[in-house]
Amino acid sequence: MKKAVYFFCTDYERDEVAPRVLNYLKENYDLKQANFKFADKDVYECTDDRGNIYSFVETNKVLSYDYDLYIPLLNKYFGDYDVAGVVNWHGGKNAPDKILTVHSTGDVVGKVFAPSNPIYLRNLLMAIEENRVKANLDDFTTMTEATHWTGTIQGQDINLIDKYNVPIFDIEIGSTLESWKNPVAESVLANSLFRVFDDDIKQELKDVKTLLCTGGMHFEETFSNVIINTEKRISIGHILSNQWMVQGEYDKDENYKYLKKCVESISTKIDGIVIHDNLKSAYKNQVKKLGEELGVPVFKHKKLRNPKDLPL
Repeated sequence: MKKAVYFFCTDYERDEVAPRVLNYLKENYDLKQANFKFADKDVYECTDDRGNIYSFVETNKVLSYDYDLYIPLLNKYFGDYDVAGVVNWHGGKNAPDKILTVHSTGDVVGKVFAPSNPIYLRNLLMAIEENRVKANLDDFTTMTEATHWTGTIQGQDINLIDKYNVPIFDIEIGSTLESWKNPVAESVLANSLFRVFDDDIKQELKDVKTLLCTGGMHFEETFSNVIINTEKRISIGHILSNQWMVQGEYDKDENYKYLKKCVESISTKIDGIVIHDNLKSAYKNQVKKLGEELGVPVFKHKKLRNPKDLPL
């Protein structure tokens, strides 16, 4: 038996996606109200035919927007869970539209990383992609994105990020009101939440190879595509985008330990490290040093275009 918990801000003025996804779940699944509340908000539960437990938690704000309030409650009620997800909206300047996305959590500049489970990340992305195709949602794209934490821009303390020891992902629809209110996209996202433990019944997923990706833009198609590509079973622990590696000064020797800290936050061993071509040589050298220390191959991102040929 495994346990997953998902959080939904139910205020439409703060989040146009989460309340709609939660309403779909309430209407289409047999959710039972739990005998406790989470910061005075309702919690719903259900169990699948394998005995896995899923909890769906209402919140007043997006979880990361009020983390100092929520951290003690996360550890009190969901500290023994296997995975957590925050269902919400994706936005931002120049953000791509019509996307379904899952990403790991951390503040790369601040050098703090939440636990990440690449198997669960891959399971969610694969389920979303499969359901997207089944629903004929052809104008949407399934993607992952660079590791980040939305609490940062809300003035929350980044040092709280790793105080919840459960792998936690953001699960989002983006990036305009039209997309946020798309009922098909919302159903695709909702139905996929129950697939996070697919590795239990698909034994072949046990041999997934895990990558650490460095450099590149916030959205890198090669990083996303290598996960949902079926030629080789691959996932990603964290993605350290070029901009944030530069801001975090990962080229300096004194910050090398934080690359190791990032790796330590990933629940599976690292099988390889990817370097995007746009990463400058000083940063590449630190990443290569990490690869040598871990005893894993380090290679350019363009090799991801042919997954079967990767040295994994």
